[in-house]
Amino acid sequence: MKKYAILFLSFLFLIFVGNIKEVFSQNIPGFDCFYSKSLHYDAHGMAYWYSKEQGGIEKLTEIPYEKLPCSHCHILSCDKCHKTKENGKLVYSVKIAKNMKKNCLRCHARERAILGLMKKTGIPDVHFSKGMNCVSCHSGKDIHGDGKRYVSMREPGAINVKCENCHKNNVPNTISHTIHKGKLDCTACHVAQTITCANCHMETMIKEKKKIAIPLHGWTFLINYKGKVVSGNIQTFVVGKNKTFMLMAPYFSHYVTKKGKKCDECHGTKTVKQIQRGSITITWIENRTLTNLKGVIPIVEGVEYKNAFMDYKNGKWIPLENAEKPLIQFPAFGKPLTKEQLQKLAIPFEGKK
Repeated sequence: MKKYAILFLSFLFLIFVGNIKEVFSQNIPGFDCFYSKSLHYDAHGMAYWYSKEQGGIEKLTEIPYEKLPCSHCHILSCDKCHKTKENGKLVYSVKIAKNMKKNCLRCHARERAILGLMKKTGIPDVHFSKGMNCVSCHSGKDIHGDGKRYVSMREPGAINVKCENCHKNNVPNTISHTIHKGKLDCTACHVAQTITCANCHMETMIKEKKKIAIPLHGWTFLINYKGKVVSGNIQTFVVGKNKTFMLMAPYFSHYVTKKGKKCDECHGTKTVKQIQRGSITITWIENRTLTNLKGVIPIVEGVEYKNAFMDYKNGKWIPLENAEKPLIQFPAFGKPLTKEQLQKLAIPFEGKK
């Protein structure tokens, strides 16, 4: 009798456990992690500006973003930055996530290239030279998001870093700061130079899943963003046989100098005078090498910015013949300078800075 009772209780126990399993499997909701809406998680900023609806390069490739080999641009798990081992066991670490070389520079290639350029020029960034790194300025909110799905890191609210967060009360009362107050962002004068990815070869990326481009530097672009002139950048693409694309956008190169640009680096320059004529050549091929204009280059409405384009074949860059005029996009909420702003830049400045 005792034996049958044990068997009966065991049977009830199995039913009970099975019911528990069924109840919990049906009723436990999926975990809603706000990081899953962040730009780091889904790279939505790139997808948004790539789209044909926004006038992006999809108009030329005719390939939806989700079909591009861009998985390396996504950070789908906390493990990517936070996972480490302590005493032979896997743990999450905030300290390891703050390692700039191990984490940030692994994906942010242009910032990695900027550090190499600093060594080459011997002119350091004012922040890196003091031992600062990415998280010295970027908060956890910048990195993990705040639960809102932003269309770009330049969308207001997506990233809260700005120079004034630290330099609110220690800006010297110079003529430059007085004249430009409220009109220019700090980056317009204090960014030393920018690295540009030129001739990004879409065919290689699509077929071979490799990012191939020609790095150019020694220049800084000026563009409007949020009511001020800020530092900007361009990027050019080669699509298919002879189609080309160029975007112009606000851009911060993380290469900052304590001393700003001299007045004559922006005002009354040969570049500004050329732009006033309605067109300017900013890249050209010299000795079979893509070469670029140096110095400060304002991006102005209605002006043609002429580029040379190169094709990538069998591991070599060759001049692209019969390249079509590029399709142009202003992503990241950037807008060209106006003719009135160009007129002000055309006036040579005489006097002390």
